[in-house]
Amino acid sequence: MTQWTSSVGAQKLARLLGSQGGGHGVVTPFGGRRSPAYRSLADGIRLLVLEGRVPVAARLPAERELAAALAVSRTTVAAAYEALRGEGFLESRRGSGSWTSVPAGNPLPTRGLDPLPPEAVGSVIDLGCAALPAPEPWLTRAFQGALEELPPYAHTHGDYPAGLPSLRQALADRYTARGIPTMPEQIMVTTGAMGGVAAICRLMAGRGERVAVESPSYANVLQLMREAGTRLVPVAMGDRLTGWDLPAWRQVLRDAAPRMAYVIADFHNPTGALATEEQRRDLVEAARAAGTVLIADETMTDLLLDDDVDMPRPVCAFDPAGSAVVTVGSASKSFWAGLRIGWVRAAPDIIRSLVAARAYADLGTPVVEQLAVTWLLTTEGWDAAVDIRRATSRENRAAVVGAVRRHLPDWEFTVPHGGLTLWVRTGGLSGSRIAEAGERLGVRVPSGPRFGVDGAFEGYVRLPFTVSGAVAEEAASRLAEAAHRVASGATAAVEAPRTYVA
Repeated sequence: MTQWTSSVGAQKLARLLGSQGGGHGVVTPFGGRRSPAYRSLADGIRLLVLEGRVPVAARLPAERELAAALAVSRTTVAAAYEALRGEGFLESRRGSGSWTSVPAGNPLPTRGLDPLPPEAVGSVIDLGCAALPAPEPWLTRAFQGALEELPPYAHTHGDYPAGLPSLRQALADRYTARGIPTMPEQIMVTTGAMGGVAAICRLMAGRGERVAVESPSYANVLQLMREAGTRLVPVAMGDRLTGWDLPAWRQVLRDAAPRMAYVIADFHNPTGALATEEQRRDLVEAARAAGTVLIADETMTDLLLDDDVDMPRPVCAFDPAGSAVVTVGSASKSFWAGLRIGWVRAAPDIIRSLVAARAYADLGTPVVEQLAVTWLLTTEGWDAAVDIRRATSRENRAAVVGAVRRHLPDWEFTVPHGGLTLWVRTGGLSGSRIAEAGERLGVRVPSGPRFGVDGAFEGYVRLPFTVSGAVAEEAASRLAEAAHRVASGATAAVEAPRTYVA
């Protein structure tokens, strides 16, 4: 049985190597004064894997095909493949070819995303959690409105597995107002977006099932799916916030035939990319043709920060009946994570199945919080709170971007049009080591491998738009000191394989 779940062609791999620069191009021969040709080729492929541009478990071209595409000898390619095998970045089997991997001794980072306890906030700058404080006075007003509506519900058992009828109606009305006619029967209220994704996974993706995911993707969902026993199939994102790589998606859907796919079209977490309307239409069509259920995470959809950008239609607009696209939404990013209110929009029969299975999970979502969100959606509260959230995020984005550019001019990123996160390439240094050093200096930041499959994206960190002013400046200063400490170490650079082997 083969161990690869996707493949990369010789011409595409040649183009990816060429985009690295520094002697890794197709026209410029590999090698030079500093290293032999095979070593430069091996380093180039390894860096593509660590950056996530070539997924883990992707089958590489045959030696002869890659040699022709790069205009080098087959001996050079064979030696490069052998070097990668020795370092743990390539596995091979006779008759099955060779596929990318990450050394077994390279554990995924487990720290950096969990919120700090309140008592530590004063001493540590926490950039691990992409969430903002509640937009007052609207939180208080929402709960005051909820308490006024509570008495009739207090006389019931309080269990509403599908969600309160009033909230299901309000959410359905909101989708209808966005141009997607929706009935309350197409909505299930969940305990946050994670509760919705977990319910969908339990219903649709059993242990051993393949699930296609963007690479990189939201760390907590990746971990949820790992623990559910699914086989994650990474699909590389387009460069510089250009959304999805549709040819790569079509190939994975065709070759791997995943049962399910999870995507974030609106201000993708962590990159901030915004998928175009054409990409959304094409991906829905490709998923439908492959028999893959597309899970569209809309938790960032309200966080457009640039007025000159038009939002594409939602992914579910290209599957209005909800049979091929299941949408997950949440109040966490738009309003406040402490509410823990999420929802699923899908075809009525899918919703009925999700509700029936909920009896063996959490039974339902807290009533008072549902009433609070209902109050927000049926008054001016939601839109007013979102306006506050956008203004805060816009200010924070400017502060974080400016501070990083001043203190870390070698770090590379593209400023997203919305969302809450900046995906940053760390100048060739290990993101995991920067996160480690940063924590000792009083700044917590999640490293890139948290957002990849099997250790990819070592050369990245994610910075959220959660601080501003002097705090943003101090955070960037501490990260610059962390980067300096990493760079001064003998094993700091991404280019050194020993950085990743325990």
